Amino acid sequence: MYLNKVYLYGNLTRDPEMKSLPSGSKVTQFSLATNRVYKDQEGNKKEQTEFHNIVVFGRQAETSAQYLKKGQGVMIEGRIQTRSWDDKTTGEKKYRTEIVADGVQFGPKSGGASYPSEGSATPVSSSPAPSVVPELDTIDYGDSNINVDDIPF
Repeated sequence: MYLNKVYLYGNLTRDPEMKSLPSGSKVTQFSLATNRVYKDQEGNKKEQTEFHNIVVFGRQAETSAQYLKKGQGVMIEGRIQTRSWDDKTTGEKKYRTEIVADGVQFGPKSGGASYPSEGSATPVSSSPAPSVVPELDTIDYGDSNINVDDIPF
């Protein structure tokens, strides 16, 4: 059995770019930065940044292009794919390794806004609720004791 599965969580290094394929389906591309912190042999703290090319197809491509912005956190689930082509100007073979996303989960947005529901075009504010909390209706059960054995499920 073979497995080609990738999970990445990082920040976008640029705004997503959406294009349409000749078939009409949408494709969105963006770059994702991930950091690795480790200690070298002398015990010094080091940080290494990796940059990943992400490709998203279909409906997720549309929502990614609409809601993701540079600097925002995102989790990608997908597979690694390397494609090749001949450069038209030099004639040499070029390679590009990408993560083809099967799933995209948006991370928290900066500024305290959350993502809108399907069909809405503007972010919904997630600012704290007012300090006055309305009183909730409660049910008065009286002094009756409920026996768990009387519950039919």
